[in-house]
This record gives sequence, C-alpha cells and structure tokens, in this order.
Amino acid sequence: MEMRSTDHRLTNLEHLHLAVVRGKSRGKIIWQPRIGCWLQDKLFEQQKIPEPYQGMSLPEIYRSLGCSARIYEYNECFKKIEDSRVKFYDNKISETQTEHIMETPIGKATSITESSPSSWFYITKKRWVSSQEELEVLAWAEERCSWVFDPAVFKSIRNVWGDLGAPTIFMPRVNVQHLYIDIMGVEYAVEALYTYPDALQRYFQILEQSHEWLIDVINNSPVKIVNFGDNVHASTLSPSLFVKYVLPVYQRRSELLHKAQKFVHAHWDGDTKPLLPYAKETGLDGIEAITPKPQGDVELEEVREALGDKMFLLDGIAATLFNDVHPVERLVEQAKKVIELFAPRLVLGISDEIASCGDLERIRIIGKIVDDYNASLK
Repeated sequence: MEMRSTDHRLTNLEHLHLAVVRGKSRGKIIWQPRIGCWLQDKLFEQQKIPEPYQGMSLPEIYRSLGCSARIYEYNECFKKIEDSRVKFYDNKISETQTEHIMETPIGKATSITESSPSSWFYITKKRWVSSQEELEVLAWAEERCSWVFDPAVFKSIRNVWGDLGAPTIFMPRVNVQHLYIDIMGVEYAVEALYTYPDALQRYFQILEQSHEWLIDVINNSPVKIVNFGDNVHASTLSPSLFVKYVLPVYQRRSELLHKAQKFVHAHWDGDTKPLLPYAKETGLDGIEAITPKPQGDVELEEVREALGDKMFLLDGIAATLFNDVHPVERLVEQAKKVIELFAPRLVLGISDEIASCGDLERIRIIGKIVDDYNASLK
C-alpha cells in the first residue's frame, strides 16, 4: 500500500512529538508505545526474538514497527554529583546478596540487594532507611549534592535514537513516593510519617531544594519534555497524603519548569481513581500511564472528565490488551475510543508497557489506526 505523507514512517517523529505536546500538530496525534521490557525480558530469558526483529537493537525495532519512542535514555545526560566526603562501597554478603554502604562524616546508611532469577533488576532486601539515623545520613548527603548536564552524552543518545521522538527525561520521585520506592518501602514509610514527621519534613525540604537545583539545570538544557517519574498508586498514596505532600510540590515544580516552556507530566501507573479529582490542580500539562479497565480501576470517560479540555493524556491503552488472551477487536475498540475522547491532546501509548508475552504485531495494528486518523484530518 502506498504510504501517505502523514504516516509515521514518512514523518520526523521528533518534530511531530513536539508539535503534538505544544498544540501545533493541526490535530494530528503520535503513536508512542513502550516496548523496552518486551525486549529485555526476552533477552534475559534467552528466548528467541521473533522474526523480523531478531538481531535488531531497540531503536531498529521501533523503526521496523513504524512508531515513535519515548526516549527516557536522555536521563543519562543529567548527573548527580555527590559531596567529596560521601563515599559508596559494596560488601559481598553471599553469591546472590550485596550490601551497599553510603558513608558520610555523620554516619552511614546501608541497603542490601539480591540478584533476581527472572530479571537483570535486583531485588531489594533492605532499603537505605530503616531508622531516623539513616534518614539523617541521606539528608546530609542530599543537602550537599549538585547536578550537571553532560552535552556529550546528549549527543551520543541522539546519535542512537535519531528522530524517533523528542528528548524526554523523568525527574527523581517526589517526597512520599521517594520514601515508598527508593529508600524506605511502603510499610516503614507510613510508620515513619507518624513516628518522626518533623525529621521527614526537614528531609522533604532538602530533597525539594536539591530537585530545584536539578530543575535549574534542566531549564538550561535542550530537553523540552519532563516527566515526574513517581509511579503513583492510590492504594498507597491516599488523597490526604497526596494533598498534604505531593500536590504542593507538583505545583511548584510545574511553575518552575513552565518558566522555560517545558512540557510537564507525571507518571501515574497504579490505581488512580481516588486521585483523579485533583488532576487539574497539579499544574501539570498531562498525566502519563493512567491505566483503564480491564487492567486499571478507571473508565476512559472518567479520565476524560478529570483531565478536562486542557490536560494531555499520555498512553491510554491497557497493556494487557496486547496479550492474545484478549481478542484483537477489544484492543482496536479501546484504541479508537482513546483517540475519540482525547485527541488532539494525546500521546497515544501503552499504559504502561507491553509485556514479554505480548504480541508485538498488535503495535502495527494500532499504528495503522493512528496513521489513518492523521490522514483523515483536513
């Protein structure tokens, strides 16, 4: 079939990506599924990559599929520089477990990781903070760090990914989500919020000052799209915690980034229904990965009402629909519904990623729907 000038294969997808989020695409949308986990899981399990993708790099697979990529590899351009008095070293505990030590003039904090039998990612057995003393160590280090942008790394990433998408990064997680995922775990973090709230509040202030230093660096960089990589899940982040801790920081970050005309969105990939009423108050331009039924806890119509007429949806198609346990007709139906409800304020993608058991050919099916939609616009 003859390709049209609006088809993704004939389009500079970096330019289209920026045009969409800036509201200058003349109604066109972009198809930007994330497929990294699909490839990495298969490589880890030493599974045969199906034809025609065998031997291809991830950017080559994207080009073969004719779709855009959300290129978070640009995160590597932003580097945290620790105070020279902060030392990190490892202690091998066993064949599978390693203790990681952060040493500072006021004490040390430790974490323990274990190799996973099913992934290259490690399993955390002990997180960095299990006492107020360890929290103080992290606070001391965070208060004295700095951030830099590496243009050489930026150039090398652009050389690999080309025009498959606009340079995009995600910032470190915001306060409570940082506690849950990065340094404490949910159970201990909730306990700490009630047992030593003053120490945590001071740590949050230090953390946000550090992140504002990072924002200064981001605002002077060529990256135009900034994500808050928070992995928000309403079953652990209640509306009361969201309003008290997260919402003010979202508003402040968005204000600072908007001064440099950055497009700002956050990653909400768990249950989101209780938090959606606050979406318009965040200052965000959009929200990424809100997961609809049959995988998540919301209907697409509920998401549309929450985001209103100004906010963008990034993604919108439940990842499970790319598995062959669901008929392809159900996938097509949901994709068309997302377009109907959210275009043109839409970066269509998968909420969150296609699984290793997913059918990559379904990516092509949605790609044709998007190309047909863009071609239909006057």
